Amino acid sequence: MIEKLEKRATTAGGIAAVAGVALLTVGTWLHPMQADPNDAIDAFTEYAADRIWVASHLLQLAGVLLMVAALLVLARVLRSGPGRSWARIGRAGATAAIALAAALQAVDGIALKRMVDAWAAASEPSVSPLFAAAFAVRQIEIGLAAMLSIVLGMTTLVYGLAIRADGRFGAWTAWLAIGGGGMTACAGIVMAYTGFSDAEMMINMPANFALLLWMLGIGRILLRLEPEDAA
Repeated sequence: MIEKLEKRATTAGGIAAVAGVALLTVGTWLHPMQADPNDAIDAFTEYAADRIWVASHLLQLAGVLLMVAALLVLARVLRSGPGRSWARIGRAGATAAIALAAALQAVDGIALKRMVDAWAAASEPSVSPLFAAAFAVRQIEIGLAAMLSIVLGMTTLVYGLAIRADGRFGAWTAWLAIGGGGMTACAGIVMAYTGFSDAEMMINMPANFALLLWMLGIGRILLRLEPEDAA
C-alpha cells in the first residue's frame, strides 16, 4: 500500500513537471514581446492592446506552481539519501517561490493591466497621473520579478547540490540545475539594478531554457522512479 502511494506521488510529480513546463511555455508565448520592456510608454501601449493579458499570466502562474509541486515531490524522494540536508533547504526555497510567483502575477498579470488600461483610455488632465501610477506598479513588478529569479535560481542550485550528493540520478541533472540556477539568480541581481534590460535578458534567456530542460529531465526521472527508490 505504501509503495503504491509513493508511486502515485512520484507519478503525479512527474506529470506536474511536464505540464508545468508546457503551461509556462504557452503563457510566455502568448505574452506580447514586441516593445522594449524598459521603454514604459511603448510597453504600456502594447500591454493595453493585449486582450488575453490576464489569461497568459495565469497560465504562467499555473506553470510555475506545477513545477514547484514537482520540486516538493523531488524533495520527498531525496529526504532519505545523502542529499537530504540540501533537499530540506530546497523545499523551503520552493515554498517561498510559490508566494513570490503569486505576488508577481497579482501585480504584473492583474494590477499592471488595470493601470495601463486606465492610462490608455484616459484624457487630459488624467493621463500623466495615471501613467505615473502605472509606472510605480511597474517598479513593484520589477522588484518582485528580481526576487523571484534570485529565490528560484538559488533553490534550483540547491536542488542540484542535493542531487549531486544523492548520487542516484545522472550527473547532468545536478550540473544543469547548478548552472541554470546560478545563472537565474545572477539574472535576478542584474534585474534589480537595471530592470528588464538587454543585459538581464542575455542572462535570463539561456538560464530559463536550462531550467525548463532540467525540469523536463526531473519529470522523466519522477515518472520512471520505482517505489523503492522513492522511499
